[in-house]
Amino acid sequence: MDGSQGGIEEARIEPAAVRRFLSDNPEFLTGDDGLLDELGLKVAAGNVVEFAPAAMARIHAAHQQEATQRQQIEETARANFSAQAQTHGAVVDLLDARNHSDLARRVDELARQRFGLAMGVIALETDGHPPAGWKMLVESQVDMILGGPQRLARMGFAPTALGLFGERAEEIKSMAMVRMAIWEPSRQGLLAFGSTEPEGFTEDMGTELVAFLARVVERTAERWPIL
Repeated sequence: MDGSQGGIEEARIEPAAVRRFLSDNPEFLTGDDGLLDELGLKVAAGNVVEFAPAAMARIHAAHQQEATQRQQIEETARANFSAQAQTHGAVVDLLDARNHSDLARRVDELARQRFGLAMGVIALETDGHPPAGWKMLVESQVDMILGGPQRLARMGFAPTALGLFGERAEEIKSMAMVRMAIWEPSRQGLLAFGSTEPEGFTEDMGTELVAFLARVVERTAERWPIL
């Protein structure tokens, strides 16, 4: 031993050496039931080490993982299909609106009945009176609610948006909100949906379907001039 090295260096065992040892001394493995159990192996007739238990366990685990992933994909696909179907139905409902007040009523109705939410709201920045049934916002309030002039949508919980939901504000635990620009010259507006569930809308959710509904509301509202 070289004392200057500060201790005994552990010899590194090469896989080839292990292989040669087991080949020359098969009874070391086949005769040790405890080691075989730890490795998930068993000895078949003729002292042949059978890997079936370990292999089958790995195959079963892989199959279970694949089945779980496939189930998750299928559940996500079904949820997306259902959401898209409900959204298409909601579009038809919105296009049937007769005036601004009816449009606001339909937004709230589809939120409750089609999507199981607490409330749906249309809001507009104006220094006068918004259309009947719409929520009034002051100038730049849409920017404040969404978190900046560059943000087109916001998902999750935003305390600055609670006022949109009136008497039900205390029940709202998460929101989905999309910026709108209506009429010429454009006026800033907001389409908002509120959920009583904290996980109803989360920051990592996509905004495509809600944004699509917002575009429909914009085009529908522009049928009638604002008074």
